[in-house]
Amino acid sequence: MTRSIVRTILVVLSVATLYMSLAPEAPAQTCSLATVAGSWAATLTGTILFPAPTGPVPAAAVLRFNLDTAGNVSGTEARNVGGGFANETIKGTFTVNPNCTGTTTVQFFQSGVLVRTSVLALVFDDLSTQVRLVQKSLTLPNSTKVPVVITVEGKKLGGD
Repeated sequence: MTRSIVRTILVVLSVATLYMSLAPEAPAQTCSLATVAGSWAATLTGTILFPAPTGPVPAAAVLRFNLDTAGNVSGTEARNVGGGFANETIKGTFTVNPNCTGTTTVQFFQSGVLVRTSVLALVFDDLSTQVRLVQKSLTLPNSTKVPVVITVEGKKLGGD
C-alpha cells in the first residue's frame, strides 16, 4: 500500500513537472511609440551642480506631459530649484526602442522664453505604464552646459 501511494505521488509530480515545462514563457515586453503614447505624470528630484561659489543646489519638480505616436512631448512642469519656484511649459521629442529604452530632448519655457534644454535617457516598464529617466545633459540658451544629477519617475495616467 505504501508503495502504491509513493508511486501515485511520483506520477503526479512527474506529470506536474512535465506540464510546467510545456507552459509557454511570458513574452518579453516590447515598446513602440504607440504603446507609450498617452498622458503621464512624473516627479523629478536631484541636484544641479553650479560652479563655485554657488555649488550644488537641490532641484525638485512635478510634471504632467503627453507623448504622442509621432514622438512628440508636450506638457507642464512646476519646479523648485534651490527655493526658487517657477511654472514652465515643455516641448520636445522622444524615441523608444523595442527593448523599451530611449532618449528624449525637451525644451523648457517660462512665459514663452526658452530657459534650458535637457536630454534624458529613459526606460519604460510595467507594460509601458511606468517610465524612469536620468538626465544626460542640461544646456542653457547661451550654450552653457550645467552638470546635473537628476532622475525622473512617471506613471501613465488612466484612460489612455
